[in-house]
Amino acid sequence: MARKIRVMVVDDSVLFRSWLIQSINEDSRFEVVGYAINALDAKSKLPTYKPDIMTLDIEMPGMSGLEFLKEVLPQHPVPVILVSSLNVRVFDALAAGAVDFVRKPESDKGAKDLFLSKLLSKLVLGSNAKPRLPSLASSAATTATTASAAPLRSHLPVRSSSVDLIAIGASTGGTEAILEVVRHFPAQMPGVVVTQHMPAGFTAMYAERLNRICKMEVREAKHGDKVQPGLILLAPGGLQMRVVRMGAGYAVSCTEEGKVSGHKPSVDVLFDSVATIAKNRAIGVLLTGMGADGAMGMLRMRKSGAYTVGQDKETCVVYGMPMEAFKIGAVCTQAPLGLIAQTVMNRLAK
Repeated sequence: MARKIRVMVVDDSVLFRSWLIQSINEDSRFEVVGYAINALDAKSKLPTYKPDIMTLDIEMPGMSGLEFLKEVLPQHPVPVILVSSLNVRVFDALAAGAVDFVRKPESDKGAKDLFLSKLLSKLVLGSNAKPRLPSLASSAATTATTASAAPLRSHLPVRSSSVDLIAIGASTGGTEAILEVVRHFPAQMPGVVVTQHMPAGFTAMYAERLNRICKMEVREAKHGDKVQPGLILLAPGGLQMRVVRMGAGYAVSCTEEGKVSGHKPSVDVLFDSVATIAKNRAIGVLLTGMGADGAMGMLRMRKSGAYTVGQDKETCVVYGMPMEAFKIGAVCTQAPLGLIAQTVMNRLAK
């Protein structure tokens, strides 16, 4: 029998914490080895419990979940799944090293059942994740080398006559991975379309966060938005986003429909559309994430003539989606996260 996944629950609400502990323990895959009533309590108990993974609330009295991640995670790099209400601080916590997040449910049973299903799935997959600590990530990016990604030179052109758009897909660990790539793009890049697995409500906040940091303009996509140089369009949570033809150029279609490859938005949906519409005039990038979404879409992109880049195992929080793409021959080049922007821009310079 497989060893149970050891879980630690951290939440200041006694009612929610008790329900969560009971619910997790009812699943034979898990064992809740301990709990903490706040972040300070968790800080003292973590070395004793040694969990495989932890659930963590953000808003707690005393030390916040965000402060806990910044202070404790470097010493005890355990995968953390945030369990929090809709709050912009989720992205600060992901930047501090949390692996993924699930929105706290409403009180009705249907919402609780859906929440629990998502959480348990993330606990299984996240228990083997590598927390991406900012200090370690920047160090890895600085020292990593790859033959296919020579250092950028200031005179490299960023407008390419042969590339119309760049499509990026990611899941677990992707919020920070996407940022690490697109923040290096200069203002006048070809249009960029992005699908990150994220629920409705969070994508708008995430787009705003990227827009504050990046040189390119970043927006949550709306149906009919034109793909144009200098603009990054992020697929809205809860919708499927495709690239479609608009006159001599491209636009995005954002529609309410079912999940594809288990997700809405789905990277496969985006990549399939790019393979069909833009063909060899596109670049595809697949970053860290659980599962296989995007692998088949990226294969179609490569077969249609697009240049494709996959994040390497060493720098992924979860080497799932890029691994599946690499295994089926969908990836032209694998690169460390810190060099993917260079890889893309070097390609544009050819």
